[in-house]
Amino acid sequence: MLNRLRRRQKGFTLIELLIVVAIIGIIAALLIPNFLDALQKAKQKRTVADIRNTGTAMFSWLTDQVGAAAAGQSTVSLSSYVSISQADLSTLLVPVYMQDVPKVDGWKGDYDFYLKTGSRVLEQQVMLIRSKGRGGVADSTSSYTVTSFDPTDYAQDIVWADGFFVRWPQKTN
Repeated sequence: MLNRLRRRQKGFTLIELLIVVAIIGIIAALLIPNFLDALQKAKQKRTVADIRNTGTAMFSWLTDQVGAAAAGQSTVSLSSYVSISQADLSTLLVPVYMQDVPKVDGWKGDYDFYLKTGSRVLEQQVMLIRSKGRGGVADSTSSYTVTSFDPTDYAQDIVWADGFFVRWPQKTN
């Protein structure tokens, strides 16, 4: 009897292994969607932080050059801005106002930078930064109403203009 117990092979049965694999599969099925949503939220937060930092640097530059712009509009129209390249903006801001102007947002899409220079600087709308969100395609609208959007809607544009966010992710009640 003792001899037979010693010769018996040790290990897991097929049923035990299948149960363990099933439990791991159930746990993975519960965690993977949350993980993917956390990745998108991290990209969104990085984009908001980059826009805020770049916008603050642009506003500092503007304050040093000509005085501050007036914020507080309820609608911002893109047609009142002139596009500026990331390289030209870097020439204005680096190294005095920031180390580097970010080229891409959290989803690897290019930022849109707008800045008025020359005689039109003293107008009410002077600078704007836009991220086109996860899809990389800008909203079809040419103007933005100042409002927040649901933070799980990653395709929304994130827009900063003249010292404040025009479109930003935030829970609305």
